[in-house]
Amino acid sequence: MLTIICDEPGKLRAIERVRPVRADAEVLIRLSRIGVCGTDLHIFGGNQPYLSYPRVMGHELAGIVEEAPVGSSLAPGDTVCIIPYISCGHCNACVRGKTNCCRNIGVLGVHRDGGMTEYLSLPEEFVVKADGLSVDQAAMVEFLAIGAHAVARARIEPGQKVLITGAGPIGLAVALFARLDGGEVTLLDGRTDRLSFAREQLGFGSTVQLGADDEEQLSAITGGDFFDVVFDATGSPKAIERGFAFVAHGGTYVLVSIVSSDIRFSDPEFHKRETTLLGSRNATRSDFERVMAAMRDGKIPASLITHRMTLSDVPERFAQLTEPSAGVVKALIEV
Repeated sequence: MLTIICDEPGKLRAIERVRPVRADAEVLIRLSRIGVCGTDLHIFGGNQPYLSYPRVMGHELAGIVEEAPVGSSLAPGDTVCIIPYISCGHCNACVRGKTNCCRNIGVLGVHRDGGMTEYLSLPEEFVVKADGLSVDQAAMVEFLAIGAHAVARARIEPGQKVLITGAGPIGLAVALFARLDGGEVTLLDGRTDRLSFAREQLGFGSTVQLGADDEEQLSAITGGDFFDVVFDATGSPKAIERGFAFVAHGGTYVLVSIVSSDIRFSDPEFHKRETTLLGSRNATRSDFERVMAAMRDGKIPASLITHRMTLSDVPERFAQLTEPSAGVVKALIEV
């Protein structure tokens, strides 16, 4: 089967691997779509903190069941999406239902080889039936679930003012679910194309571009109080540190992006605001279910998909996705 491997930063190669044989408790999946994530771009760029090379990337995955165990709720021909966070099931986090931050987690495409290939065989518990969804939609569930999980962590109340710093795919996922929970959403980013996309394709009317007067604009939007909930989705240590100043007194700051860096903030300012600081990692099955329900209800725009390529195109064309001028929001690889 065709497989794309990242040998080292900036180097992708097409290889042939033997098709996996399904174990007793596993589901064999013929992959149909692979979403390209910021994590994949960081792996390609050489700045993903949890990874060693060589690695088969790909964790936003959708496919068709080829084989399933006897008695399974899944059957050949079912459209499925994949929970790529392979958890152990017995550590303290897993026992508490927080499989997204399992102590022994192995994320497909990061800690272990992922889905830039034609077939995967996985334990059934990580395969989710995607009834009523196209394979395009199913491939977007994972990144949207990260946004849904972050929003669930924040417990947004209707009418609260919400700021998302970083209007890439994850930031937009956060924005969509923050709006669904009743938040009044503002997006902050340095790229005019991303902010234009958020306004024109997703209907977010309140956007601010990074610049000399951006803090004044954010203050004006909130009457000087700043934001009840701030989400960072920038992947930038400096942006994360700056974001503390945008949290209202009594507000919450959720760090969705991850960086290979220590984060510093002013303790007097942190205490003055009685800031709640939260990390948000990955997603749970309930987040996947929420995203799929929102898709079935027509609440997630198909316009999120902006670019496509085939699996065989990846070695030659993948680098194009890293260019800001390409205007990528969500790219799908067709298998």
